[in-house]
Amino acid sequence: MKSIQKGGKIMRKRILGIVAMLLIATMTLAETIKVGMLTPLSGPIAIYGQTTLNGIKLATEELNKKGGIKGNKIELIIEDNKGDAAEAVNAVKKMISVNKIKALLGPVISTNSLAVAPIMQENKIPMLTPTGTNSTITQVGDYIARTCFIDEFQGQVMGAFAIKNLKAKNAVILTDVNSDYSEGLAEEFKKVFEANGGKILDTVSYVANDVDFTSQLTKIKMKKPEVIFVPGYYSEVSLIVKQARELRIDSVFLGGDGWDNGKLFQIAGDSINGSYISTHFSSESEDQQIKSFLKNYKARFGEEPSVLSALGYDAANVMYAAMERTENLDSTEIKNEVNKTKDFKGITGVISLDENRNAVKSAFVLEAKDGKFKYKATVDPINESEEVTKIVKKTTEKKEESKKKKSNNTVLIIGILIAGIVGITLINKKK
Repeated sequence: MKSIQKGGKIMRKRILGIVAMLLIATMTLAETIKVGMLTPLSGPIAIYGQTTLNGIKLATEELNKKGGIKGNKIELIIEDNKGDAAEAVNAVKKMISVNKIKALLGPVISTNSLAVAPIMQENKIPMLTPTGTNSTITQVGDYIARTCFIDEFQGQVMGAFAIKNLKAKNAVILTDVNSDYSEGLAEEFKKVFEANGGKILDTVSYVANDVDFTSQLTKIKMKKPEVIFVPGYYSEVSLIVKQARELRIDSVFLGGDGWDNGKLFQIAGDSINGSYISTHFSSESEDQQIKSFLKNYKARFGEEPSVLSALGYDAANVMYAAMERTENLDSTEIKNEVNKTKDFKGITGVISLDENRNAVKSAFVLEAKDGKFKYKATVDPINESEEVTKIVKKTTEKKEESKKKKSNNTVLIIGILIAGIVGITLINKKK
């Protein structure tokens, strides 16, 4: 009897042990990898935050459907910073101390990125901004990286485009004086434009959320510039261009990726036609990966993706690919793997990070036409050894010329092959 009872106790202990092991295993499998997403979801630039978040959500949902990373699913910890730097700092501190995030995607705008980066560096948690283009962001330290190209490149692209493609000899710059993004692009545009013979007639400023630009535009009109560079966001740019046309200013407007939103055309209407921007993404691509993204995004969110959606999607996938390459999902390991990113095929281009953790990738120049942005040119990253006036790699017209050359080359090669075969046949007959 005692032996039976003893045996029963042993069996119960074994069963309890097995149950405990199963519970531990289940808990381990159920653990999520917490990734922060800091973005404006309210306030004047909420549209930028929401569309970037949508891209990150899509990438995350696709990954989780496949089983996540090492059997663990990604849990996005989303905080609304309202586009305000102080709010961003408070939100990220909460993510670190309360949510225990492994990594951060964001912030979306440069000003917020600059405020948050020192905190992430101090806490040794990797931060990957999809859209923070100010060059000084990654200079904070080795835990800070980006998957978008930097302001310098955008400003250089449009400065060179104005000189080389538009043959402009003079320009006026209209910039948001309180925006690091706007000031950064303006500075580089000026450098390249002047270095290549162009003349900056004036630099005029405005403040975000302004709605009446009559004073600035009246001043600009007197200068009669060939081009006006406005490195701002669509909310102000749409009003600026519309009011400029009402004042009969016929200069060509140029801008950066901050313009790239469908609402620009809704507000500005036909006024925006004939303007050009530099940006990270073109939906006109025939690439199958991009087509799949466009289809899946529209099915999930009921609208076309913006360039910010595409950038968010790529940033998330770069981060998740880095996590997959780690052994223990340790934050330092994740940082190391993010920084090793090379030839990652994203939908905004093939992404590699340089020694300063800046993305090396191409830019697109798009033209505003018939209510949408149309592809105009592709611009490769600038090497220090090459002249800036040579940075426009190809335009639409050059692509057509290339196709004709390829066709002619193919005919020539076929002709050579046929002649070779005939020659060999004749030699064999003589033998």
